[in-house]
Amino acid sequence: MSHHLIGWHLRDAADWQSALARSLHYGAGDARHEKPAAGRAICLMFFNPSLRTRTSMEVAAAQLGAHVTSLSAGSGTWHMAFEDGVVMDGQEAEHIQEAAGVLSRYYDAIGVRVFASLTDYEQDRSERLINRFVRAASVPVINLESAFWHPCQELADASVITEHFGGDAAGRTFVLSWCYHPKALPMAVPNSAVTMAARLGMHVTVVRPDGYELDDGVMKQAQSYAQKSGGSVSETDDRVAAFDGASVVYAKAWSGRGVYEDSVGEASRRAALREWRVTSEVMRRTDDGVFMHCLPVRRNVVVDDAVLDGPAAIHLRQAEYRLYAQKAILEKVWDLSPE
Repeated sequence: MSHHLIGWHLRDAADWQSALARSLHYGAGDARHEKPAAGRAICLMFFNPSLRTRTSMEVAAAQLGAHVTSLSAGSGTWHMAFEDGVVMDGQEAEHIQEAAGVLSRYYDAIGVRVFASLTDYEQDRSERLINRFVRAASVPVINLESAFWHPCQELADASVITEHFGGDAAGRTFVLSWCYHPKALPMAVPNSAVTMAARLGMHVTVVRPDGYELDDGVMKQAQSYAQKSGGSVSETDDRVAAFDGASVVYAKAWSGRGVYEDSVGEASRRAALREWRVTSEVMRRTDDGVFMHCLPVRRNVVVDDAVLDGPAAIHLRQAEYRLYAQKAILEKVWDLSPE
């Protein structure tokens, strides 16, 4: 099997389970003395901004004993072209074929963050850009968030939920709530969240306005996981009843298919949905539910201060688990796990 990690749905279920176990292992205590990656090196290539993904992967690799280089494409490096047959007479001075080829000769893995275009749905759905990097690399490629998936966030989210519920989240209710955001955002995190919760055997409800449905293929993937785990997956536009009895409320903004078809119209529709945010009133409808968000989060736009600063919020522990999940991922792609 390929050692690339582009999405957990492309790996065996056993890989997911073992990575989750290792993430929880690191989350349970200080294991900085373990240096199984000594002598290895990883390059992190960012085509988009990052705070948690970049720093957590840098610290994770360093604590495992590996050398890390972080690069921001076009800022300190050349602008890069991705397409085959492109005539490079514009600002792109380097092609991904050479960039990935060279980095593969220096490093033992390459992490890549390249967001959705939000203009070409089929390109984004097929993960064409990150897969172009995979084609050109001869070492494992780790997805640091792509057009449709964020496997690093997905593993961290599963870890903190599993920890919070004492090792077994199955049968509990997970609400993925669309929220207003002033910017059009991609679907990688919500796609990963809904499939993650279904894997854990949770009863998943996606609550979103009409027109903000997730991709049909992603929902079918989540339903497939739910059938195997004993969970369920549904969606609704009822933002009142959806939260009744919830164990987890996961807030996230995304633009949906509308931004690809009519970006101006989507922005106008989104602007009329400002009431779609998580408030204390929403959280009171839950069954002592916890609040999660992948961060960064816009306070009093996506979620109220009272929720983020209240006892139900576990978003900082969720973010802390990014470090532990990155360690588990590096172990997986480099076959370092002690199991």
